[in-house]
Amino acid sequence: MKKVLLASACLFALAAPASAADLAARPYTKAPIAPAAAVYNWTGFYLGIVGGGAWESASGDPKMKGGFVGGTAGYNWQTGNVVFGIEADGSWADVSASATALGLTVSSKTDALGTVRGRIGWAVNNVLFYGTGGYAWIDNKVSVSALGVTVSDSKFHSGWTVGAGVEAFFAPQWSVKGEYLYRSLGGETYFSGLGAPITTGTLNFHTVQVGVNYHFGAPVVAKY
Repeated sequence: MKKVLLASACLFALAAPASAADLAARPYTKAPIAPAAAVYNWTGFYLGIVGGGAWESASGDPKMKGGFVGGTAGYNWQTGNVVFGIEADGSWADVSASATALGLTVSSKTDALGTVRGRIGWAVNNVLFYGTGGYAWIDNKVSVSALGVTVSDSKFHSGWTVGAGVEAFFAPQWSVKGEYLYRSLGGETYFSGLGAPITTGTLNFHTVQVGVNYHFGAPVVAKY
């Protein structure tokens, strides 16, 4: 019996390598390539549209308030996660208020407004958080009406603005932004040529605006 068992074990040991040799070799499969990750580069020129609302920062009533819509243009430079930029915007506006007393109505209406600002922010891939500040202006008209007669005078007010916002790419060359600005405009004297001048104090506005920008060039870099 021992001889039979030993002979069987020897035969099995000899047959195993031969059986393994008859097995087909495992096919070689190449590791799948990881999909490309999009890395956004904010450097470049852009154009866009902007619109929003404005209201006067004043303690009493009436307060000027209304809306505006216009265009914007700018350029960004990115180094690491830091983004520097310059931006200019101009809008048609309807921001107004009026008051009536003793049959006399005085109204003030901002027909246009705009800014030229610097921006500095921190980019987290396709999202940019930024602060901004610079020059602000408005074109304002004061009208006085009495006994069916209206006289008007327009003045250009200059001042400064400061604010903050967030902007994000939602497509390879398109971004959307939301922004808050505080605008302070110096006072002007109206109707000085009529002998009855009206001098305004500093005009301060809060504005909230949204915009959509198109970025020229190639702001998206594919990275594996």
